[in-house]
Amino acid sequence: MIKVEIQDINDNAPSFPSDQIEMDISENAAPGTRFPLTSAHDPDAGENGLRTYLLTRDDHGLFALDVKSRGDGTKFPELVIQKALDREQQNHHTLVLTALDGGEPPRSATVQINVKVIDSNDNSPVFEAPSYLVELPENAPLGTVVIDLNATDADEGPNGEVLYSFSSYVPDRVRELFSIDPKTGLIRVKGNLDYEENGMLEIDVQARDLGPNPIPAHCKVTVKLIDRNDNAPSIGFVSVRQGALSEAAPPGTVIALVRVTDRDSGKNGQLQCRVLGGGGTGGGGGLGGPGGSVPFKLEENYDNFYTVVTDRPLDRETQDEYNVTIVARDGGSPPLNSTKSFAVKILDENDNPPRFTKGLYVLQVHENNIPGEYLGSVLAQDPDLGQNGTVSYSILPSHIGDVSIYTYVSVNPTNGAIYALRSFNYEQTKAFEFKVLAKDSGAPAHLESNATVRVTVLDVNDNAPVIVLPTLQNDTAELQVPRNAGLGYLVSTVRALDSDFGESGRLTYEIVDGNDDHLFEIDPSSGEIRTLHPFWEDVTPVVELVVKVTDHGKPTLSAVAKLIIRSVSGSLPEGVPRVNGEQHHWDMSLPLIVTLSTISIILLAAMITIAVKCKRENKEIRTYNCRIAEYSHPQLGGGKGKKKKINKNDIMLVQSEVEERNAMNVMNVVSSPSLATSPMYFDYQTRLPLSSPRSEVMYLKPASNNLTVPQGHAGCHTSFTGQGTNASEPPATRMSIIQVGVF
Repeated sequence: MIKVEIQDINDNAPSFPSDQIEMDISENAAPGTRFPLTSAHDPDAGENGLRTYLLTRDDHGLFALDVKSRGDGTKFPELVIQKALDREQQNHHTLVLTALDGGEPPRSATVQINVKVIDSNDNSPVFEAPSYLVELPENAPLGTVVIDLNATDADEGPNGEVLYSFSSYVPDRVRELFSIDPKTGLIRVKGNLDYEENGMLEIDVQARDLGPNPIPAHCKVTVKLIDRNDNAPSIGFVSVRQGALSEAAPPGTVIALVRVTDRDSGKNGQLQCRVLGGGGTGGGGGLGGPGGSVPFKLEENYDNFYTVVTDRPLDRETQDEYNVTIVARDGGSPPLNSTKSFAVKILDENDNPPRFTKGLYVLQVHENNIPGEYLGSVLAQDPDLGQNGTVSYSILPSHIGDVSIYTYVSVNPTNGAIYALRSFNYEQTKAFEFKVLAKDSGAPAHLESNATVRVTVLDVNDNAPVIVLPTLQNDTAELQVPRNAGLGYLVSTVRALDSDFGESGRLTYEIVDGNDDHLFEIDPSSGEIRTLHPFWEDVTPVVELVVKVTDHGKPTLSAVAKLIIRSVSGSLPEGVPRVNGEQHHWDMSLPLIVTLSTISIILLAAMITIAVKCKRENKEIRTYNCRIAEYSHPQLGGGKGKKKKINKNDIMLVQSEVEERNAMNVMNVVSSPSLATSPMYFDYQTRLPLSSPRSEVMYLKPASNNLTVPQGHAGCHTSFTGQGTNASEPPATRMSIIQVGVF
């Protein structure tokens, strides 16, 4: 047997169970008090095991470390207090405990010790001063703050919470005159002070904490009373306006007569008065403080008489009642104040129109609604009272197209509720607007305002699809397919229309019956039916398909059609392209669009050409002059021939067979149809007052029947126009003016 002894090496460092040690130590712990600490562990043995502990970061020498050994030789540390702790100076200490082993070189481990110093009641409250002197006027009002005492205690928690009280030997009279707040130390005036009774008062105050065995602190407060003006002014109302004051009262309206007196004399009897929060002052100046909160002011009359008058326009809607407070102050030192109040109620006037909460109300209703259905409400608010603030609603006259709005909606005159008077159809009316009038019932004149209401009709799925292609008879159509039609041959395109919009108008096509042999398929979007079987010789010659068209509304609506497809002998028509046995399908929509566009362009060009031509001809007619034509016509002398004078006897007026009058009472004087074809026909149009006597219009005498007609002339054209004096006047006679005579 061989016995092997394994010698230890220092391959393990000491270790602590945790990184930190938390300790709470009272500040009144005596020096020498010991606190065991957590021991470190080192698995090595012998000299390599745990040897000792060290304590660092004890800057003030308050702590020491004592290392002791147990019976088995293990060592453990103890923390020893060297000096007295004081929480008020430092309430927390941080130490570092280091464990060392005996190896070479030694290994170590550290742990942080956090020492929290716990407070103890070792401090008494301390006043800022042992005595205080306060001067107080004898007429100080109740509740006046005499002094705010402050005592501090360095302890924390209940040990540092201070309570104030009068000392036990304070006289009862002092207790009647003053009070002290036990928590804040605030001393206030409790009774009526009188300098003549006692000009100097002493108050003994003590402060103690709430800790165990408290030691109170004391101070003395000396109150010195100062003789002051002890007669306050007296305010009396001689007369006050009875009843409410109209908000329309102009500035300067008298509402009260006030007399203010003071029994004091000299400066102490000189008075200053004002309305609290108002403007205006009597007695040589205003009181301090902000003004303008009430619309009243004081005006001084004589012998300490004042009138309270309105200072600015009133508004009951802003404030319907005022508590008018009169403040009087004498000239004493310090001055004495007196106040007296009275109420003023404001009477409402109709000075506010109703105001809608919105300028535009948007209401929604589904189509096919029930007549009488509630659509929504409008709201107008009037801050006036009573009838002045009672709002009634009505709809302003308007039309939707040619239909009165009163056939569409109605409004409750009391609450502004709007109701439908008919069932709306989204496909006909998608939205409409109207105005609602809000009017109050005030006097002497009603005030009003209006708002716009927009009603939007929401689409519902109320229209079923309608199959338009192929043409159906009794919901049935017959189609033919060549027996040799290849795979993908376009049999037909099913087209359906749906008047609804959105999802309610989106259609899906499907074959629901008759396609058990899967000979055909239909595109769910386009409705194209194509063959799925390349050999029609092996298939029954007649197939009856049931095609269903469904929209996507809620609930869905559908239409069905029966398609009787007959297999016929023959081949595909010539010119039909086939690729790999599959027929190309040409969408007819594109050629149709191209054709319609071409036709539209041609028509537009033709219309433009005609319009330009007509405009040119009208221009020639408007610029034609009969006298110029006379000389320029070749038959009248060859251009610049001899000028011939036209006598008015050569012109005659002939009554037209047709009379016309346009919207502006323009009388067109045109020739009769029999004369209009003459190349020598002149159609005169000129403005002439229709109220003129006929003798002024028809001043020309009949002409001879000898007419010389120049070739190539359409005549001179003008028109008589005029404004009739009244509607009962007979229509003006349309006349033809014909140029006659020898040219």
